[in-house]
Amino acid sequence: MSEDFVTTRVFDAPRERVWQAWTEAERLKHWFSPRGFKVTRCTLDLRPGGIFLYCLRTPDGKDMWGKWTIREIVEHEKLVFIVSFSDEKAGLSVHPMNPTWPREIHSTVVFEAMGAKTKVTVRWRPAETSTEIERKTFDDGRESMKQGWGGTLDQLAEHVTGA
Repeated sequence: MSEDFVTTRVFDAPRERVWQAWTEAERLKHWFSPRGFKVTRCTLDLRPGGIFLYCLRTPDGKDMWGKWTIREIVEHEKLVFIVSFSDEKAGLSVHPMNPTWPREIHSTVVFEAMGAKTKVTVRWRPAETSTEIERKTFDDGRESMKQGWGGTLDQLAEHVTGA
């Protein structure tokens, strides 16, 4: 079994604002992408069983679809969802540049109030249905995940502080 990928960041914004950035489509589209990518479409049905469906345009103009299938919501405290690449109809797809990437990633995002600041911890692991090669690809992709999440969380920081 793969070890979880974990990244943590403290934001100079109250927990409610950071929570809204993660749970409102209008806010997600402003920050939820790697640097240089642009969210061109997104819809969010925020409830267990609901889906966040989004399209990212790469710097070279290609579209990549992704989705979260929401499993659990503890308001202002925790989101649990399955992340996967998708098509525009929310069907399951493979990573467009890495076909052995896990088809599903179990994601837990925890929001902790720290006075006027908020600590966010993102925990990723291949879903239980992942194959051995998918788990190995996940393990080998840690540096890429670190860079991708770093840029994404930088954009979240900018969004929640109005920078």
